[in-house]
Amino acid sequence: MLRNYFKIAWRNMRRHRGFTFINLFGLAVGLTCCLLIALYIRQELSYDTYHQHADRIYRVTRNFSDPDGNVNLHLASVAPPFGPLLKNDFPDIQQIARTLQTNTLLAVNQERVFNEQEVFFAEPEFFKIFTVPVQQGNPDKALAEPYAIMLTEKMAKKYFPEQNPMGQVLRLNNQFNVKVAGVYESFPVNSHLHPDFLVSFTTLEDSTIYGKQNLLTNWGNNSFTTYLLLPPNYPVKNLEAQFPAFLDRHMTDNPGNAVKPSSWTKLFLQKLTDIHLRSHLDSELEPNGNITNVYLFSAVALFILLIACINFMNLSTARSSLRAKEIGLRKVMGATQSTLIRQFLSESTLFALLAVVLAVAFTGLFLPLLSKFIGQEISFGLGNTWWLVLALVGLALLVGLLAGSYPALFLSSFQPVKVLKGKLTIGRNSVSLRKTLVVLQFAISVILLVCTAVVYKQLHFLRNQTLGFNKEHVVTVNFPNELAEPYNAFRNEVLATGQVAAAARSVGVPSDRLLNSMGTVRIQKEDSLAPSPVSFQYLAIDDAFVNTYQLKVVAGRNFNPREYLTDDSLAFLLNEAGVKMLGFTNPQEALGRNIEYGNRKGKLVGVLQDAHFESLHQKIKPLIFFMPTSDGYNNLSFKLPGNQLPAGLAHLQATWQKLLPHRPLEYTFLDEKFGRLYATEQQLGTLFTIFSGIAILIACLGLFGLASFAMEQRAKEISIRKVLGASVTGIVTLLSRDFLKLVLLANLLAWPIAWYGMHHWLQDFAYRTSLSAWTFGLATVLALLIALLTVSFHALKAASSNPVNALRNE
Repeated sequence: MLRNYFKIAWRNMRRHRGFTFINLFGLAVGLTCCLLIALYIRQELSYDTYHQHADRIYRVTRNFSDPDGNVNLHLASVAPPFGPLLKNDFPDIQQIARTLQTNTLLAVNQERVFNEQEVFFAEPEFFKIFTVPVQQGNPDKALAEPYAIMLTEKMAKKYFPEQNPMGQVLRLNNQFNVKVAGVYESFPVNSHLHPDFLVSFTTLEDSTIYGKQNLLTNWGNNSFTTYLLLPPNYPVKNLEAQFPAFLDRHMTDNPGNAVKPSSWTKLFLQKLTDIHLRSHLDSELEPNGNITNVYLFSAVALFILLIACINFMNLSTARSSLRAKEIGLRKVMGATQSTLIRQFLSESTLFALLAVVLAVAFTGLFLPLLSKFIGQEISFGLGNTWWLVLALVGLALLVGLLAGSYPALFLSSFQPVKVLKGKLTIGRNSVSLRKTLVVLQFAISVILLVCTAVVYKQLHFLRNQTLGFNKEHVVTVNFPNELAEPYNAFRNEVLATGQVAAAARSVGVPSDRLLNSMGTVRIQKEDSLAPSPVSFQYLAIDDAFVNTYQLKVVAGRNFNPREYLTDDSLAFLLNEAGVKMLGFTNPQEALGRNIEYGNRKGKLVGVLQDAHFESLHQKIKPLIFFMPTSDGYNNLSFKLPGNQLPAGLAHLQATWQKLLPHRPLEYTFLDEKFGRLYATEQQLGTLFTIFSGIAILIACLGLFGLASFAMEQRAKEISIRKVLGASVTGIVTLLSRDFLKLVLLANLLAWPIAWYGMHHWLQDFAYRTSLSAWTFGLATVLALLIALLTVSFHALKAASSNPVNALRNE
C-alpha cells in the first residue's frame, strides 16, 4: 500500500510539473535560507565556548562617570595595578592574567621585517585560564622569563619556514631581542581575540620598555585586558559588590579626601562568552558581533520559512480539489477514510522531504559565498550539525502533515456519489484560509522591503553627512618612535616636491574612538577656575593638523609655535561642543580664558567647528586639543593632491625608506577607515536585499500557482463573459483585482510592524535619517507591481483563450 501511495504521488508530480516545481522549489529555497542563517547563528553563539573553563572566565572592565553620575566611558581594559591587587585581596580568584596588545615591528636577522598587529604581552597564567593547545614548549614556563616569545604555527612558518623555531631570535621594534620559547595553535575563528604572538609580561618590567614601578602605580593607562578564573558556581555579584571598597582602599592617595574613587570609576566582571555578542564597550580587542543581529536574522529566517510553508500549504490545498474523481473512485473500490488520509499525508510529507534534500544541496552550494561575504569560515560538517539536519527533517514532517491534513480530512469525508459528479468545489472556509495566507505572505515580504529601504537610506545618510573636515585623499600611518627626532627633516623632504600637500602628527586620527581623557576641564570664569560638568576627551595634535584636515577655526586662531613660542606647552583649542559644555554662549566669549586640564595649564587660543571624528553612532563629544611633546604622537596624516595619488604615494614611500629602511611603510586611506565604520550596516543592507528578494520570489511563486489554479476554476465564467462581449482588458482587470486587494491589505498590516522595528534600529545612531512616508509607499508600489505582473500573466492568458474550449462540454 505504501508503495502504491508513492507511485501515485510520483505520477501526480510528473503530470503537474509546473505545480511540482513551484511547490518543491519554493519550500527548498525557504529551508535553504533557514539553514544558512541557522549556521551563521550557530557560529555567532559559539564564540569562546570552546575553552574548557569558558563558563568561569571573566574579563574585568572599568567605567568612568561625570560628577552627576552619568557614565561617559566604559572600557574593556583596565589599568595594570588592578590584576595583582585583585588576586591579593580576593583569594577566591583562582587565576588572573593581564595582556597588552601592541602594534610591533618584528625582524629576523635585521633582514626580513614585518609590522604585526596581533602581538600580546601576556602573563604565564594566560595558559591556565584559556585552552590553548601548545605544539612546542612548556606553557607553564614559556612566558615566565623576560624576553621570551611564543607564536602560532602559522607565524612560525612565516618567520622560520625551513627551521625549528624553538630558540630562534626575533627583534622587537629594533629595541631588544626575544627568544622563541614555544609554538601554539592559532586561535579559532570563533574567538574574541587572536594573538599571533605572546611575549612574556615580565619583559614590560624592563625600565626601557614600561617600568616595573609604572606597572604598579599607573592608574591612568587603561590598556591592559585582564582576565580571571573563578571557582565553579561562584557568586560573581557578591565579588562585584566588594569592588567599590577595593577601589577606595587602593586608589586614594589621601585617606582624608572626601571624593572617593568609587564615586567616579567602577569595576565590573564580564563573562567571557558574553563578549562577542553582548559587549560593545570602548577599546574592544576586535569588532564584536551583536545579539540584536542574531535575533533579527532569526526572525528573518522564520519569516522566509513561514512564507515557504504557507506557499506549500496553499498550493497543496488548492490542487487537492482537482483530485475529486480519484478520491471518489478509491472510495467506491473500498478505500476507507483513514486510508485516504494516510495517502494524502504521505504524499505531502514526501514533497517536504524532497525539499529538505534540495535545501541541503543548495546550502552546500551557497555556504562558501556566505562565508566569503561575512568574512568567516562557516562549515557544514554533518558531524557538528546533525541536530540541524534532524530539525529540518522534523520540520519537513510537520509541514507535510499540516499541508496534507486539510485535503486529507476534507476530501476523504465526502460521499462517492457526490464526488463522482465532477470537480469538487472548495467551500468558503478554504478560500478564506488561502486568502489569509496570501495576505500573511505579502505582509512579511513588505516588512522586509521596508527594512531594506530604511537600511539603505540610513547608509546613504551616513555616507553623505557633512563631517566637518575633509577625509578625501588622506593617508594615515603609525608614527614610529625613531621618527620623533628627525621628523622635521622628514616632513620638509616629503613636502618639498608638492606631491604631498600636507603632513601632520596626532594622537589618534578621525575614525578612531575618542577614548583619551584626563578628566574635567577647569576654565576661568570671573576670577576663579570652574570645573566642567563632564570629562573631556582630548586629541593631541601638532600645528599642521587643522590645515591637513581642513578644519574650520570659528574663533581665535590655530596653534602656531613659530610665532607664539609657548603654544606647544601653554595653548589649548576647544570644539564648539566643548565651549557649550563649559557654559559659554558663543566661542568668542571663551577666548583667552585660563584653562587647566590634567597637569597642564594654559590659555584657550582658538575654537574649532564641531566635526564628526567618530562614527555617526556617537554624538559629537566636547573635545580639547593641545600639542604634546615630540615623542608623544602615535599617528601621521598625509594629504595627497587628488590628481597625483600614485606619484604622491611613491614619493612618500621613497622618502620613508630613505630615513627608515628597516621599517616597511604601511598606510591606510582615511575614507576606507570611515567605510569600515559602517561595514555592519552595509552587510545588513545587502542581506536584507537578498532576503527580501527571496521572500518576494517565494511569495510570487505561490501567487503564480494560485492564480493558475483560479483561472482554471473560472475558465467557464471567463468564456461566458467573452461570449457576452467582455474585453480582454476588462477580464484581466477583473481577475487581477481580487489578488491586488489582498496585497494592498498585506501592506496595511506590514506598515506598523516595519515602522516599529526600523524606529528601534535607528535609535542606535546618534545621527539618523527619518522614516519618511515615501519609503512605505515605495514598498507598496513595488509589491503591487510584482503581484500584478505575476497574476496578469495567467489573467491575460485566460482572457485571450478561445471560449469554445471551455464551453464545449456544457
